[in-house]
Amino acid sequence: MREVTGRSSAAPEAGDQQVRGMARGGVLNLGSAVLSQVALFLVMLLLARVLGVRELGRYAQVYAVLSLLGLLSLSGFRAGLTRFVAVHLADDEPAALRGAIRLGIGISAVASTVIALGLAVGAPWLADALHDPQLTTGLRLAALCLPAATVCEAALAATRGWRTQRAYALIGQVYEPAARLVLTALALVLGAGLTGAFWALVAASWSAAGLALVALARMVRRVPAARPAYRPGELFRFSTVSWVSSLSSTGLIWVDALLLGFFDYGPDAIGVYHVATRLVTIAVFVLAPVNASFGPHLAHLYHQGRLDEVRRIYRVATGWVLRLSLPAFVALLVFPEQLLRLVGGPGLAGGAAVTVVLALGQLVNAATGPCGTLLNMSGRVSVNMMDNLAALLLNVLLNLWLIPAYGILGAAVAWAVSLAAVNVARVWQVRTQVHTVPVTPGMVKGLVAALVAMGVGFGVRWLVEGGTAQLAVGLAAIVVAYLAVVLALGLSREDVMVLRSVTRRNGRRVPADPAGPADGAGVGADRPVVRS
Repeated sequence: MREVTGRSSAAPEAGDQQVRGMARGGVLNLGSAVLSQVALFLVMLLLARVLGVRELGRYAQVYAVLSLLGLLSLSGFRAGLTRFVAVHLADDEPAALRGAIRLGIGISAVASTVIALGLAVGAPWLADALHDPQLTTGLRLAALCLPAATVCEAALAATRGWRTQRAYALIGQVYEPAARLVLTALALVLGAGLTGAFWALVAASWSAAGLALVALARMVRRVPAARPAYRPGELFRFSTVSWVSSLSSTGLIWVDALLLGFFDYGPDAIGVYHVATRLVTIAVFVLAPVNASFGPHLAHLYHQGRLDEVRRIYRVATGWVLRLSLPAFVALLVFPEQLLRLVGGPGLAGGAAVTVVLALGQLVNAATGPCGTLLNMSGRVSVNMMDNLAALLLNVLLNLWLIPAYGILGAAVAWAVSLAAVNVARVWQVRTQVHTVPVTPGMVKGLVAALVAMGVGFGVRWLVEGGTAQLAVGLAAIVVAYLAVVLALGLSREDVMVLRSVTRRNGRRVPADPAGPADGAGVGADRPVVRS
């Protein structure tokens, strides 16, 4: 990696261009993430309403296994492919770019196939360990999904190295969830039950993988022809550490559901916990699309030593994440019972305390922004790895202590405490590295607006009776109050610039970045539309 000198860009307009480029990708990511979360929420709603919370709990356990093994199969190449494609484009090295993509895709495909065979053979044993033999079929179908899901993730990660989010958004965030929703609904209509829902997951995964490979091949064809140059050392060093880090991070998300199964709490409790976690995940859905848009720009800027711009887009990205998430968090804190009833009926209202605890943990995650992405894309993957390992260890220890005594509430406390602790640590590490913290006047204004909106929400809860009417009026009042206070307090310069950038019409473009293309261009690349 080049030495980072801390030099700033030649003109403020260079930094503005990076913010605009990130905004265009981020807006596409955000729109696609909304569609993705809606689709996944509807899948959960269908399973809960048609099959019941017990079957939803089984679906959640199988999906937890698939997610963990997917990270194990990917071997860290998701972050590695994004970073090294971006770096090789910045350095004008098409041969190295082609070699990195072939290594990453090939090794991920082989590893996922081997692990899938192991899961298929060991499915009965794992189902017994989770105290539910009926999971065997679902685990075997998850094994069938695994190679496709892994290759899809790897291919889409590589496309993001061009600093365009189009393929990642349209395929990973729109097509795959939408296909899963449609096929799941069809399976349930035909009476195929939970097994049909797992087959829907298989079909959606394999078709998405095919589309992702086609999208990546089209982008590679834009790069000048060159014989692939393989540099396995640098890719493996980065990806191995990133693999441990990602596996630990994903484990932090899913280990609760698996430990609840090992403690024999049963699919009913796991189903309630899954609904609560899905609601909280929806609240912070904006973090993933902003991270996806932020990462390639950060890798490009940090590689060129443009630290002033790194600091700026980090603060801007964090502000977007928090302010766009706050209305949803307010809704979760004010109306947890009503939201749970909306999904699974009165039987889920007992998970209200779980929802509130999980929401508080994710609120800290949103407020600290893409600090983990900054560590990864600036080459500090070993630091991020240690953070994630420490958080996973803390989560497991807290789960072993709290689940036997408090059940799903104990699991929620363990997860929230672990998530908050690791993100506070990362903020301190980022401050040490790039000498900035993600606190801006815009964030303070957003928190003030959230407090006002919360007061309005509790007022509606006190004045309006009836679950459905109370929730509908309350959600509308929260959004209106939040937006009104934000606008009354005023938008920042970056906010105005971003709004103007993403609302441009008739093909108008912002001026070119003096240091290189900002949104998707690279070696021999055409300027793409946008995507996340």
